[in-house]
Amino acid sequence: MKDNFFLDTNVFVYSFDQEDLQKQSIARNLIKLSLSSQKGVISYQVIQEFCNVALQKFKQPLSVADCGKYLANILSPLAIFFPSLNFYQSALEVKQTYKYCWYDSLIVSAALLSKCSILYSEDLQHEQVIQNLQIIDPFR
Repeated sequence: MKDNFFLDTNVFVYSFDQEDLQKQSIARNLIKLSLSSQKGVISYQVIQEFCNVALQKFKQPLSVADCGKYLANILSPLAIFFPSLNFYQSALEVKQTYKYCWYDSLIVSAALLSKCSILYSEDLQHEQVIQNLQIIDPFR
């Protein structure tokens, strides 16, 4: 699992973005790589956040049926991280040490506990290293 990488919610949201085709292409390529290499990882939080945005905030929201298909075919194969009490303690440590908001601390902690070497997110500090995890903004 050492070469695993973690995808934040924005990667999945941008894969549907019809206005920024460059971001859409980058996001779709990351998702394809994640599925084909079986090295991409997401957490329950990414699923929750994506479904919320897709069902309510997209210009053309996904139907419940289409969201269900996306969940089954794209998100579920990548969802290998689910919470434990240790996870929340780890997130508290990330929050205290790196001063991220709570939800970003949860993402970082999930990536760390999943033994990922890269966390793809545009919301966090590009090129920051936390333990053995490097944060990369794939859209830079």
